[in-house]
Amino acid sequence: MKYDAIIYDIDGTILNTFDMNVYPLMRILKEELGIDYAFDELVLLMSTPGLKILKDYGVEDHEVVYKRWVKYVNEYEGGATIYENFDEVLALLHHTYKQGIVSAKMRDQYHIDFVSKDLHNHIDAEVLSDDTTKHKPDPDPLLLCMEKLGVTPDRCIYIGDSIFDYEAANAAGCDFGLAGWGNIELEGIDEPTYVFNQPQDIVSELL
Repeated sequence: MKYDAIIYDIDGTILNTFDMNVYPLMRILKEELGIDYAFDELVLLMSTPGLKILKDYGVEDHEVVYKRWVKYVNEYEGGATIYENFDEVLALLHHTYKQGIVSAKMRDQYHIDFVSKDLHNHIDAEVLSDDTTKHKPDPDPLLLCMEKLGVTPDRCIYIGDSIFDYEAANAAGCDFGLAGWGNIELEGIDEPTYVFNQPQDIVSELL
C-alpha cells in the first residue's frame, strides 16, 4: 500500500458549496462596497479563508461582516451538497486508510456543512481555519493534520481542487490528487500525482 493516510479538502472536493458561498459573498460586497463582483471572479477565492477574503477586498469591520456572510450562507436555499457518492467513497476508504480534513472552513461552518451530514464519522483528524495562523498554500495545516494522524508526508496524499491545495501539498512534501469534478481553474496545477475525474476514481486508484 503506497499511503497510510488520505487527507481531503472540503469545498469543491467533498461538498459542492460554490453557489451557497459565492452568491452570499456577492451580496455582501455589494452591500459593503457598492460593487457588483462577478461570480467567476469570486469563485476562484473559495480556497481562501473567508475573513481574509473580506479583509483583502477592503471590507471594514470584516469580523462583524463575516458573521453576516455566514448568516446569508446558512439561509441560502439548497445549501451544501455531497458530490456523487462521496459519502460511500469515504466509508470504503476508511477501512484501509486513516483519513483527514484540511480546509479553510471555520469550525462552526464545518459543523453546519460537514458534520451535519455525518461525514465526520469517517474522519480521524481535521485541521480548519481556526486551528492555524498560516493557511494554504502554506504547508502548516497539512503538516499539522499529518501530525494528528501520525503519518509522514511520503506516506500521505492530499486530494483537493485548487491551486492552493496543489501548492500546499508540494510544500508539505506529499502527493496530490486533483479533484477534477470541482476544479475551476487548472492553471499552475502542472504535475498532480493523480487526476480523479469522479469521486469513484479515488477508490479505483487507491484500493
